[in-house]
Amino acid sequence: MKNYTDLLNDVPLFRNIAPADIETMLVCLEPYVKFYKKGNYITHSGDSIDSVGVVLRGTVQMLKEDVWGNTDIMALILEKNIFGETFVISGSGSSNVSFRAAADCEILFLSFNKLLHSCTKACQFHHQLIDNMVLLIAQKNMQLMEKLEIISHKTLREKILAYLSQQAQHHNDKNFTVPMGRLELADYLGADRSALSRELSRMKADGLIDYNKSTFRLYKTME
Repeated sequence: MKNYTDLLNDVPLFRNIAPADIETMLVCLEPYVKFYKKGNYITHSGDSIDSVGVVLRGTVQMLKEDVWGNTDIMALILEKNIFGETFVISGSGSSNVSFRAAADCEILFLSFNKLLHSCTKACQFHHQLIDNMVLLIAQKNMQLMEKLEIISHKTLREKILAYLSQQAQHHNDKNFTVPMGRLELADYLGADRSALSRELSRMKADGLIDYNKSTFRLYKTME
């Protein structure tokens, strides 16, 4: 685990914790690292979850699947972010969503029980870790609220504009690159890929947006 210390310095979960303290902490958190190829599942809905995943490399999709096999991308977990924390903290012991590698991934797993409860030494840096965890859970809830805002719109155009508006706000720029390809974006918006491509072309022709692959520019809002 010592080889990962420099990388973990940039992970929000370990914000304001000194590198030496991170090394000490990892001894208690029962860490292990696993690799996943793009498209492979990390966990399936219904699986028992007792660890929090930290995305060291790659991107992870949080998926909701129905009984017919249809999938809906609920959220994307980017590098340096965590996943699985909501389900282990709920006490249910299992997840009602799946996590899948959207790209080749390297994931660090940490024992949630050891993560949430400080050891008998009650180290100050462990309290900082718990504070960081609470903040990250709050940010994840905000992500899901953003998704709810998007899908609450009636038309596909309105959903696309709501999503692009959020991305522009996150980048603080009307020129930005989204973290999803067309198929992933279609799943995220609950749309057919062909319908999404057609609507994007119409929006470009109407002067609302411009784009090249995953890079977009917003010109004006829809009247």
